[in-house]
Amino acid sequence: MAAVDSFQFLYREISRSCSSYFETLALVGALYTASRAVILLSDCCTLVRVHFLPRMIPSKKLTQRYGDWAVVYGATEPVAKAYAEELARHGISIIFVAQDPSSVRDTAASLSQSYEVETLVVSADVSLDQVACKPLKDALRGKDIGFLVNCVDESLASPQSLIEVPEQHLLDLVNRNVAVTTLMTRLVLPGMVERSRGAVVNISSGACCRPLPGRVTLTASTGYLDHLSRALHLEYSGKGIFIQSLIPFQIASSEQQPSSSPSRKEGWFVPKPEVYARHAISTLGVSNKTTGYWPHTLQYGLMRCIPEWIWVLGSRVLISSS
Repeated sequence: MAAVDSFQFLYREISRSCSSYFETLALVGALYTASRAVILLSDCCTLVRVHFLPRMIPSKKLTQRYGDWAVVYGATEPVAKAYAEELARHGISIIFVAQDPSSVRDTAASLSQSYEVETLVVSADVSLDQVACKPLKDALRGKDIGFLVNCVDESLASPQSLIEVPEQHLLDLVNRNVAVTTLMTRLVLPGMVERSRGAVVNISSGACCRPLPGRVTLTASTGYLDHLSRALHLEYSGKGIFIQSLIPFQIASSEQQPSSSPSRKEGWFVPKPEVYARHAISTLGVSNKTTGYWPHTLQYGLMRCIPEWIWVLGSRVLISSS
């Protein structure tokens, strides 16, 4: 009994001396829980504001807000093609820029016939030199260019180690996805600044959020496009120009167009390109950086909750087990 009384006495003394520490720890825990609850509430409000309210509240026509013409670079990609079709659905004429004009000529003719808009196909390899930009400059002259849409090359999504990529192919990838998109923006921006309106949409990938094994070029290129968009938004948003970084996650492969990346079946988190484009275009003027599709925003939120060291550790485990 004496031993029990001694233990109870010791426990009471320790509890009394540490009570202030327990209260402090409880306060810290309550503050942390409250901060996480506020962040969660803020994210929910942002989700509704970006993805749901714009689709329910009527707004001005895109032609009135930004302009009558759109320049689309990378329309051979299913998501860019679907985005161009969605713009045409809103009555916006399209200028397709492609190194191989035959790859987009059928798309241009289809949009012109279906939506009664003007379409132009400009053959220009703007990665070569300034002379190659002349056909594009001539096509832009005298037109109310309200949109520029740049899309990352889907072939980057194919898993491949950096040392396995041929040097010339690597240079071509960097030119198409970094140099050309920057130059396209440089060519279109002066007219937008002069008219004090316009929108530049850079479609990259959710791969810019976390490093991915076997996709070094994809992670780097999409990261560049994302930071380019954010820097441009900081510089030109005060001049009436909206710059948006679209970072979609997986999108279903187009049935009409073969893809170099592994086939992706349609699902709730893997929408058709047409479904994604319809959601993404509703976020224009609302958010300068978004996934464009609310289930992808949920994925993005979950990804942000994972510390990068855990992400890297998990990736290494998957690589070693495969």
